[in-house]
Amino acid sequence: MKMLMNVVERVAYAMHVISGLLLITMMVTVLLDVVSRTLFGASGGSIDFTFHGAVEIVSYGLLFMVLFALPYSVSSSQVIVDLFTERMGENAKQMLAGIFTLGFGLMGLGMAVKFYEATLRVAETGETTQDLLIPLSYLYAVTAAATAMLALRGLLVAIEQLQRRGNAS
Repeated sequence: MKMLMNVVERVAYAMHVISGLLLITMMVTVLLDVVSRTLFGASGGSIDFTFHGAVEIVSYGLLFMVLFALPYSVSSSQVIVDLFTERMGENAKQMLAGIFTLGFGLMGLGMAVKFYEATLRVAETGETTQDLLIPLSYLYAVTAAATAMLALRGLLVAIEQLQRRGNAS
């Protein structure tokens, strides 16, 4: 079990790094799009470095950036409102954290199932994105994989949190 948790954590960390690279890619894309449109407008259309697909690159980049960051962040980024938990014992807090993280995992599972179904559906129809003509089945498959990783990581972290609760007694 410990080996599985380590492998999943490493994959989640790699996804987290990719998420950061996607953020940088989005920023560069927006910058280049603004500069190219400014040059086009300032030159009266004689300098045309504009490119199609910037909106798709940024929108799908944002989707993957968020989904790739979630699996790694699920273990440490929970906001705890002290107003509700200040009088709870440490065991109760760990149980609450485990249940909350399990909920995150179940949410990821539900999303993974639905995106997997969508992947199969759009693969049959051959739908593509509007500007870049990327098959939607590819995008949905990556989304399904990212949400499946969220489900797996949420489940494993919840188990770990609930075990810590049992060991704290």
